[in-house]
Amino acid sequence: MDRARTDQDLKRGKDAGLWDSIKETVKVGVQALLIAVVVRTLLFQPFNIPSGSLIPTLLIGDYLFVSKYSLGYSKYSLPLSEYLPFEAKGRIWGAEPKRGDIVVFKLPKDNATDYIKRVIGLPGDRIQVIEGVLNINGRAVKRERIADYSTTDAFGQPTLVPQYRETLPNGVTHEIIERDGDRGLWDNTQVYTVPANHFFMMGDNRDNSTDSRDLGNVGYVPFENLIGRAEVIFFSIDEGAAAWQIWNWPWTVRWNRLFKPIH
Repeated sequence: MDRARTDQDLKRGKDAGLWDSIKETVKVGVQALLIAVVVRTLLFQPFNIPSGSLIPTLLIGDYLFVSKYSLGYSKYSLPLSEYLPFEAKGRIWGAEPKRGDIVVFKLPKDNATDYIKRVIGLPGDRIQVIEGVLNINGRAVKRERIADYSTTDAFGQPTLVPQYRETLPNGVTHEIIERDGDRGLWDNTQVYTVPANHFFMMGDNRDNSTDSRDLGNVGYVPFENLIGRAEVIFFSIDEGAAAWQIWNWPWTVRWNRLFKPIH
């Protein structure tokens, strides 16, 4: 009798220990999930680059973190935002992006599609492109010819294209390419006057970027449409390679781009 009772006690103890272990595992899992949800909702959101409009800064196959807190929050960057007290201009804790920042935003045309471009024009600015040269408020932006960039042409064939180092009025320097030289579709434009609470966006791949120069498809981007600022590349894989094919990573991952800050 005593032996049977002892065996039952041991079994109960094992069952209790197993149940405690399961509860602890579930608790840790729930906590980790909540932390991930909070981080993704309020702090950093991952995005991947599906097009070449920001070459050479960002490449197809780059995966990056976008800081949502850096620009504040709007109905386009927070879930259940209809229940939140947004300011009249459409953001809470809003901070305007700086000229030269690369930001993710909702396309004004449908307020649903995610776009990523560089901020070129601030509210009130006058923007124009003349023979490929960016002009801001009537002054040509400095650009310096550097080594040609290896990319593909409109037919997907390898080619070398002109590359420039462009310096914006606030001192931000970045590289741009002109796939069609200075005679591309958007290399001579009208003067665009950026409305209040709007921004003018452009890609660094100037002849292969649908951006604010195309008023019918992108145009001026409202402040409330901004989601966040691109901060760092956390993963990068060759164009056309599948990220889930881990066994190919030694050859397909662009190791030199991992954890590269975005400028």
